Amino acid sequence: MSRIANTFAKGKAFIPYITAGDPDMATTLSVLKTLARSGADMIELGIPFTDPVADGPTIQKASERALKHSFRMESIFGLVKEFRSAGFETPIVLMSYANPVFVYGYEAFAKDAVESGIDAVLLTDIPPEEAEDYIAAAKKYGLGTVFLCSPTTSPERLKLVDAASTAYVYYVARAGVTGARDDLPRDVQEALADLKTSLNNPLCVGFGISTPQQAEVMAKYADGIIVGSALVSLFGRWRGTELLSHIAKLTQDLKGAIHA
Repeated sequence: MSRIANTFAKGKAFIPYITAGDPDMATTLSVLKTLARSGADMIELGIPFTDPVADGPTIQKASERALKHSFRMESIFGLVKEFRSAGFETPIVLMSYANPVFVYGYEAFAKDAVESGIDAVLLTDIPPEEAEDYIAAAKKYGLGTVFLCSPTTSPERLKLVDAASTAYVYYVARAGVTGARDDLPRDVQEALADLKTSLNNPLCVGFGISTPQQAEVMAKYADGIIVGSALVSLFGRWRGTELLSHIAKLTQDLKGAIHA
């Protein structure tokens, strides 16, 4: 958790998202290192899932590519351990649907996640009202929690989301699923400005941000900018050193825009 707090203390955070195991764990480790070296302030690492209902086609295909290989939660923990053993301190936020974590067991998951070097977790489909056991386990082992809010979140519920979150609050910028978009939602800047005055946690925004220009606009109103599909789409087009080169270039461009 201290790595996340230190990151926000330094200023705006660029947070790229990738899917673990896409197309294999060796590639994921290389991409994690490339993201860190290219300026990512934090990294969201997605757990591949068979029914990713919050994700659009790009990240759905990433999960499909990853799940062609045998996948176990221990593989994620081992991956992050390797990343940490190589000397990287970039915060890692695990993004998952609730089912794999529930099956693993909340206590065992929180303990093993922290021991591997994971800083926080976002479970996309578990609301804070239903997350008492998960929150208790995370608190016990010092694992940060992230919960979602959206344009339709009421002020009363926003307080609940903020109270349940210990790392940051994730604002879903638009209704629907993940995916790169050509434009930003109307009134999103006003919504973010209002949210900032209501939250105790840092506010990060994602869903649909795909270009440096969009990231620069959002960085005026949020503490962190999350970009997923624009990066994940590169995995479907490139492999090896070419993939790493394109990942590095886009990361540098997005980072530069956010810190402009």
